[in-house]
Amino acid sequence: MNPAAEGAPRAHGWRWAPAWVLTYVALWPAPGYAEAVLVLGALAAIVRLALSRFRGGSQLLSHPAWALTSVLFFAYWTPELVSAIDALDPARALREAAVDLRYLPFLWLAAAAVAEPRGRRTTFIGLAVIVTVWTVDALAQAASGSSPLFSAIDGIKHAISGHGMCTPEEVAKVDRLSGVLGPCNLKLGPVLASLSPFLLFAGGRRLGTVGWLLCAAALGVVLVLAGSRASWITYAVALSLSGWRLLGWKKLLGVFVLGAITIGLLSTAVPQVRERIARTAHALTADVEGVDSALSGRARIWEAATCMVREHPFNGVGARGFREAFPACDPAPGQRAAWGGGPALHAHQIVLEVLSETGAFGLLLWMAGLALAWRAWHFADEAARERARPAMWALAATLFPLNTHLAFYSTFWGGLTLLLAALYAGSLLARE
Repeated sequence: MNPAAEGAPRAHGWRWAPAWVLTYVALWPAPGYAEAVLVLGALAAIVRLALSRFRGGSQLLSHPAWALTSVLFFAYWTPELVSAIDALDPARALREAAVDLRYLPFLWLAAAAVAEPRGRRTTFIGLAVIVTVWTVDALAQAASGSSPLFSAIDGIKHAISGHGMCTPEEVAKVDRLSGVLGPCNLKLGPVLASLSPFLLFAGGRRLGTVGWLLCAAALGVVLVLAGSRASWITYAVALSLSGWRLLGWKKLLGVFVLGAITIGLLSTAVPQVRERIARTAHALTADVEGVDSALSGRARIWEAATCMVREHPFNGVGARGFREAFPACDPAPGQRAAWGGGPALHAHQIVLEVLSETGAFGLLLWMAGLALAWRAWHFADEAARERARPAMWALAATLFPLNTHLAFYSTFWGGLTLLLAALYAGSLLARE
């Protein structure tokens, strides 16, 4: 008998998967609703697979895609679980590890969304459209002083609950472009930089060099005005990965030179850009104070992270336990920090975060996951690499180690990173 007749999930039975993934991303400006979509998507995937008793899995994902998606999840999640054994707050650490199990079925769903041509086209073009809309909205904010999309979201929130998305104090102290995410969630730069390869790939594919340059310029202006210097580095990696095949290294170098000139011109007109460039230049003083000023206090955080690694070398202080461990490792207790009051919440650097929160065991598993992802790329044929390029570029730029980062074990950034990993595995190892 045909297994499909016995209830096996055919590929077309999961055509709702791209819409679910795109809805999750589109709702990032409203984190609570985005998290609800993620959880519901995970439950829907589990229910669908359970009803079919997990038969016909190869029609949903290829066996290598099932394996790589699951391995990448466990390379992220297992260190979190092991770190809870002797964490400073074991109950919270175990609870975080248990809750994060929701990511595994959602990653299967995300990988299935790009496992066949139609779904992959819908998902990748949809992500490019989301990035385009958010970029245009940010440019509108730069011109008018207000984000149309965030204003609409804030109005809906106010009508429902009687108060807006952000407090007046949060709005008053914003010194950068916040875009659709709003002044109380200043992650526009990192988010657009991480998702930029989807727009760059679509622009280059449809309009060639001109399309790529237009997309790169629009994104570049927004990222400079968004003020996150980490996102500048992420975007530079994304431009390098996507541009060298289309332009060649010489023309790509010209793009970077033109970008540097543009940043210089913007710094003369925008005080916030000028201040960030001046702060970055403090690193050239070659003393501890200058470097710490250039890094907005992160040198102090990294010294504390190094202390945690020494004190807890095997499995760290526990995932999301950095804030509890920070006071005991603070190299300058009692002094006001550059980030304001309170302890640092995470290490702001992926290697130090993994080492300090999950120890050498965690770093070993992360490296094993990355090695398997690279091995899959190395042994894939050119057609497989071509269909996975935007996801690979996005994942590589997001994980680039010579940068500062948001917390990879936080709900928001962990979800973004794992989503990119699933899109990479699902598209690279698609059934074709």
